Order: sequence, then structure tokens, then C-alpha cells
Amino acid sequence: MSVGRRSEPATRSVLAGPEQTKIAAARLWAVRRQPYLARALFACVVRPAPGSGTIAVDRDWRLHVDPDLLAGFDPADLGRMFIHLTSHLIRDHAARAEARRVAEDEARARWNRCADAEINDDLEVDGCRPAAAPDLPADLAAGDGLLAEAYYQVAADGPRRWDCGSGADAGNRPWEGPPGGPPGGRAPEDGLSPSQAALLRLAVAADVQRQHGTEPGTVPGGWLRWAETVLPSRVDWRRVLAAEIRRAIGAAAGSVDYSYRRPSRRARAVPDVILPTLQRPVPEVAIVCDTSGSMHEGLLVRALAEIDGILGRAGLRADGVRVLAVDTTVHTLRRVSRAGQVRLAGGGGTDMGAGIAAAAALRPRPSTIIVLTDGYTPWPDRPPGGIRVVVGILSGGVLAPGYQYPPAWARAVVIDASA
Repeated sequence: MSVGRRSEPATRSVLAGPEQTKIAAARLWAVRRQPYLARALFACVVRPAPGSGTIAVDRDWRLHVDPDLLAGFDPADLGRMFIHLTSHLIRDHAARAEARRVAEDEARARWNRCADAEINDDLEVDGCRPAAAPDLPADLAAGDGLLAEAYYQVAADGPRRWDCGSGADAGNRPWEGPPGGPPGGRAPEDGLSPSQAALLRLAVAADVQRQHGTEPGTVPGGWLRWAETVLPSRVDWRRVLAAEIRRAIGAAAGSVDYSYRRPSRRARAVPDVILPTLQRPVPEVAIVCDTSGSMHEGLLVRALAEIDGILGRAGLRADGVRVLAVDTTVHTLRRVSRAGQVRLAGGGGTDMGAGIAAAAALRPRPSTIIVLTDGYTPWPDRPPGGIRVVVGILSGGVLAPGYQYPPAWARAVVIDASA
């Protein structure tokens, strides 16, 4: 929906009683759907903006509402819009637009659509995507789970579908007042200062992590990843990685299967029948190392040393594990018993799907595949059948364009590069 803007000046300084009731109902609806955003939803001061032709946010966390538009929104639709607009502020899209040097009107419209897509693929999961600002990554011919910066690289110029305000693209609007100064009729205490906004983002990130800890599965992955970048997890990644590898190995070691390779001990009871015997397989582990140009060899060796210790405690070091060095193809494959024996080769592009497929084709077939990568890689649509996949994301805490989150079928662990 293309939104026009009327030219008459704003004259209303307050919203009428029924309008305030609808806004209150919309906020309550939004908080019930995404309670971890409650602080931000209630931090926004609502101000009438007659003639603006939109409902938008500015950089000072003020929500500007054209009263003429409210009649077309029921509380649920308005609640979805509030969540969407508040998400622009939480993710600081205005500052990110400035860092990207988005300045021209066409560029700001394009950025607005890209920022909407970054938000909406998370809101879609909870049924919170607003009908008025519906852009998804697919509308930009891009994949889900990326940042606005990545979408901005591939999106074409075009009109806005909804004007989300300067809180989304850093471009000042007439109804917001002059840049750096109070708009007409605004009380001095309205809005948040940059330091107050930064503290609020930290509080929201803590609420997101708390919600995920108490009710796992109720927070979309995009919000969890954002919270991790704002407020790093206090969980020791070494313990998490060790637990995941032990769990994967234990699942294979604890399984049993029938085999005719040796006679059953019960064969004497029924001499005319060939009985199979139960066999407990020895876990096989394959490690896929991302050796593309974006990877740091020293970091890989250190991560391999961590896994080396884990496998040693699991009793698998004696027979060794197979390590594949992969960028877009497999360059080396070697069975090693310690990290120092690994030979890393590559340096080109990145496709960990090729490494996973090559590891799954090994004989004997691995029960567990461990992938070490920085995450700037495409991923297969489906997991290898019957194999557990653990992904160690070697991260410095900053996600750049091109990063793709591991698929849901893999257990991902963020390995802190600075630890």
C-alpha cells in the first residue's frame, strides 16, 4: 500500500478519548503476543500527527499517529503496527541507515523496505506482521534471516509501502519537527535521549533472553540472535559445545542393531535357524572445517583443540576422527588423533553444504558431523539422514552482510572468537 502525505499543518495536540482507548487496547494486544517487548512498547510516547498520512516513529522513540487513519485499524491491526514500528527502534535502524550512508529519498525508501523485511520475517512466525507494512525478504528476491544491510545490496529502488518515519531510516519528517530540536507542541520530557535508548535496548535484550530461558520456543530466532549481539550470553560456549558433542556421540554409542557378521550366542537353542546378534556401533565423528577466505586459520586450530579435548574425554582420540577442509569443495580429508595433525587448505568461496554431503558419504558413515564455520555460507535444505549435525559458529560478535543462520535441524553453538 502506497501512503501519501497531506500538506496541511498539524493542529491537534491531543488524541480524543476513543482514540486513546484504541491505542491502549492495541498496546495490550501487542504485549500479550510479544511480552518480551513490553518495555519498548510502553516507552514510546504517542503523539497526534494530523495530515501525516501515516503511523510512524521518530528517532526519539515518539510514535506519531494520524488520527484519520485510526478508524481503519482494529486493535489487533494497530498492535501489529506498534510491534513493527517499535522493532525499528529496538534494532536501531536509523543509526544503521546513517552508517550505510543512506541519504537520498529513493535510497531511504529502499532502506525502509529492507528494514521492514528484516523485522517481518520474525513477526510472521507469531502472526504479528502488519498488513499495512507487509514486506518480506521474498518480496526483495532474498532469503530469510538476513539483515537490512544484506537486503539493501540486492533490493531494487521502489516506493515505500508504508512510511515508518525517521526511526526507520534517519530522514526527518515535517511532523516530527526540525532535526535536533523539539517539534511544535512537544513537551521537553517527551522522547528518549540516545543514552536512555541504549539502556532500554539492553533491558529488552535481557527480557528476550529471560523469556527464552523460561519458555523455550516462544521467542523467534531473529530476536534471540539480536539479543545475543546486544547482550552476550553468559553461558560458556565450551560447556555447551562439549554437551552437544557428548549427546550426539552418546546417541550413537547407546544404539544397537542386528548383524549376521558373527553367530548369535543363542544359536544352539534353535540349530535350524540362523539368528542375528546384537551389535553396538562405535561412534564415528567427522569434522568439517570451513577454510574459505573469510576464515582465520589460528581460530580454527584453537577450536579444533577444544574438540580434540572433548573427543579425548569421550574415548575417541585413539582411533582418530576424520577432518575435511572445505571451502566450496573438499580439499583435504585426513584421519587425525590430535589437532596438530590437521592440514587446512582452501581459501576460496564457501559452501558448507558440500562439506556436509562429503562427510555423510564417508565409509564408515559418521554418526556425528561437526561443522566449524563463520556462518557466511549457504546451508542444505535438509539434514543428512540419520546423522546428527553440530555447528560451531566462530564469531567475533558482529554479523556482516552474507551471514546465514544455521538451519533448524542443526544444533548451533556460538564459539566466542575473543574467549
